[in-house]
Amino acid sequence: MKIDFVSDIACPWCAVGLNSLEMALKNIGTDIPTELQFHPYELNPTMAPEGADSAEYLRAKYGMSAEQLAQGRANLHARGAAVGFNFGERTRVWNTFDAHRLLYWAGLQSAEQQRQLKHAFLKAYHGEGRNPADQSLMLDLAVAAGLERDQAQDVISSQRYADEVRAEEQFWQQAGIQSVPSIIINNKHLITGGQTPDVFEQVLRDIAAQATEKSTQQAS
Repeated sequence: MKIDFVSDIACPWCAVGLNSLEMALKNIGTDIPTELQFHPYELNPTMAPEGADSAEYLRAKYGMSAEQLAQGRANLHARGAAVGFNFGERTRVWNTFDAHRLLYWAGLQSAEQQRQLKHAFLKAYHGEGRNPADQSLMLDLAVAAGLERDQAQDVISSQRYADEVRAEEQFWQQAGIQSVPSIIINNKHLITGGQTPDVFEQVLRDIAAQATEKSTQQAS
């Protein structure tokens, strides 16, 4: 089963969705062989390098009151805790394009290293309030994910894979993706949002069962 996970590091529900999906995959075990790949999507593509105050930015973008923002954060933190993601205090919104470049390169090295780096960026951003475009942080996270330091530094300090990231973002936007996380199964089935592990597991099992039934009918 091919799973494409379209998301942005700046998206807190992407952290919830990823942990939730992985819990579902762990429950499924070897019943359904899966291949998970991450793809870029920027919620704030024009964000300046210095970032913006998160509360001010969210209130302006979504028209939320201070009370709505606080309630939304409380709900988010509770949902995160339920799937093992600990949200911290994040006071700023940051630009994520360079992080997506590094993640793209990581995916060329191995799916597991890309997955580890993705988790590391989400933890740094949403758990620790750190800037994912900070070059020293990017390098530290890359090395911690097992990636080669000198090659990672070359990607970070250049604009390598910028065109590839933009092309992927355009592809998914043209495919109709307008929010994240968006999880596409076998290039056909779409699951959106930070669903619970039970929901993910049931949907994946249903899709696998449908594929098996279709193969059996075609063979008969």
